[in-house]
Amino acid sequence: MRLSEKVIIVTGAASGMGKAMAELFAAEGARVVVSDIHGDGATQVAETITKSGGVALAMETNVSDVAAVQHLIDHTLTTYGKLDILVNNAGIMDGMEGVADITDERWDQVFAINTTAVMRTMRLTVPIFQKQGHGVILNNISIGGLNGARAGAAYTASKHAVVGLTKNTAYLYANEGIRCNGIAPGAVETNIGQSMTNINDFGMGRTMLGMGLNPRTAQPEEIAKLALFLVSEESSFVNGAIVVADGGWSAY
Repeated sequence: MRLSEKVIIVTGAASGMGKAMAELFAAEGARVVVSDIHGDGATQVAETITKSGGVALAMETNVSDVAAVQHLIDHTLTTYGKLDILVNNAGIMDGMEGVADITDERWDQVFAINTTAVMRTMRLTVPIFQKQGHGVILNNISIGGLNGARAGAAYTASKHAVVGLTKNTAYLYANEGIRCNGIAPGAVETNIGQSMTNINDFGMGRTMLGMGLNPRTAQPEEIAKLALFLVSEESSFVNGAIVVADGGWSAY
């Protein structure tokens, strides 16, 4: 059991990579807080974990809501008495708009969920980790945080910002037993595409040029295995890293 008795929050855990992570972490002995804006989906994942002999708590959380994020952290501490690991997985896509076509509304929405929410959960969690002398943060950044041709302007910028936030946090708190890393998955079989509305033809056409170079699409479970390594003590000397998992897509 690589995560025995560890308490872990996973945001966006009702489906896709978050669901796969929550289930794998629980199988490795963790007490998992399954957080998602879709409460019913979070409950289903938590029930599946419990039926398999694991420990899980479902929480409906809109990560763009300050009060909801505070409640997520507070309720986790009330329920389990501690927090060891935070996984920021929740995120949405944009509409593939280039900077010439992006609206303030789209920009603000994407940043609220992909960037600001990540900062807020980290802001609340780091003091907890400082007090107890240890803690791990893992941010699901996506290959869009390292490349410019995988999404629109808002998504790309939002994920690049989290790269910087991840590295800065890793360095500033490294002497306090806190690690902060990121994963940058390529194409993964998830439902994030459902968050895309009003697709921009120009942006989509440009980004699709790179799709022909993609070797294959991953299953969420493949990314969850990488996440397990990065939140476990097996990666105790890995800090401030952004680990690419894209099947060689960006290696051309």
